[in-house]
Amino acid sequence: MGLLAFLKTQFVVHLLIGFVFVVSGLIINSVQLCTLVLWPVNKRLYRRLNCRLAYSLWSQLVMLLEWWSCTECTLFADRATVGHFGKEHVVIILNHNFEIDFLCGWTMCERFGVLGSSKVLAKRELLYVPLIGWTWYFLEIVFCKRKWEEDRDAVIKGLRRLAGYPEYVWFLLYCEGTRFTEKKHRVSMEVAASKGLPVLKYHLLPRTKGFTTAVQCLRGTVAAVYDVTLNFRGNKNPSLLGILYGKKYEADMCVRRFPLEEIPLDEKEAAQWLHKLYQEKDALQEMYNQKGVFPGEQFKPARRPWTLLNFLFWATLLLSPLFSFVLGVFASGSPLLILTFLGFVGAASFGVRRLIGVTEIEKGSSYGNQEFKKKE
Repeated sequence: MGLLAFLKTQFVVHLLIGFVFVVSGLIINSVQLCTLVLWPVNKRLYRRLNCRLAYSLWSQLVMLLEWWSCTECTLFADRATVGHFGKEHVVIILNHNFEIDFLCGWTMCERFGVLGSSKVLAKRELLYVPLIGWTWYFLEIVFCKRKWEEDRDAVIKGLRRLAGYPEYVWFLLYCEGTRFTEKKHRVSMEVAASKGLPVLKYHLLPRTKGFTTAVQCLRGTVAAVYDVTLNFRGNKNPSLLGILYGKKYEADMCVRRFPLEEIPLDEKEAAQWLHKLYQEKDALQEMYNQKGVFPGEQFKPARRPWTLLNFLFWATLLLSPLFSFVLGVFASGSPLLILTFLGFVGAASFGVRRLIGVTEIEKGSSYGNQEFKKKE
């Protein structure tokens, strides 16, 4: 085992990476708070600044995927589709099967220059998660409680605010509403059967309200819908902890582009279009499981150095004073000071672990289990 491979497995190194991410995130959130004074004066400048600030935080996670674990991401698409990447506003539909599916989406956003302006329809609970939710708040992310009667007006208002955004926006939708589990899949397919909808093998039944509302509100702004189907070679099920330990994965993403004018204007017809799309996604996953590849030409967009340089900047800025402080603590010889510091380290470790836990499938939301509870 080489030195770098050894360091990737060490808890202390993980803690230092976590320290850089958390402290830089708090600094970024503080600067974002100061930018609020620009909102009534120059909304365009406010948005551009917050896109750059968000990039400085999110790119640290992308750095872990691209440079720390050296995970490879391959696109399967036609050349014309790839030619549009990073040059238009789009809605992205991504399957929600893996703990790091969002990170694979972010690395593609980064490589095509839209990471800072990427958006998502997020569950409202994430608004209160430090760093993640706070950064998204300043980015005008659309939050929802996932109760359509309560969400409708807020979602429509949030989506309409994106019109005229100064950066190209990639708006991510997880139409399944929650991550795939066997229990949720069983319940979802019972609901599909009761509604006369085709059974899906690899996906949950898509929730159509968010998609149809997004398409309606963003017409005239968004040029296309990108359907992205993600899988990992070797039947791997990667995790953020695995990435932190330097495990290398190989992600494959099949991307299909649908111009927005091809999607029906009528809400019911648009919902039927989405159900048909998920049947096609299921067929793509079946093909991948059988052949190990998706259809289409393969592209491997080159990783850019900016994520690594951004992390090195924050690490240099924050770790030097940290090391000086730690040396001072132990040089003092004070048992109380040393114990207090070790307690702080333990608390920091717990906090970082809780942040990682947000991505874990087994700690995901209960959304999608409601029907199961009723049956019980």
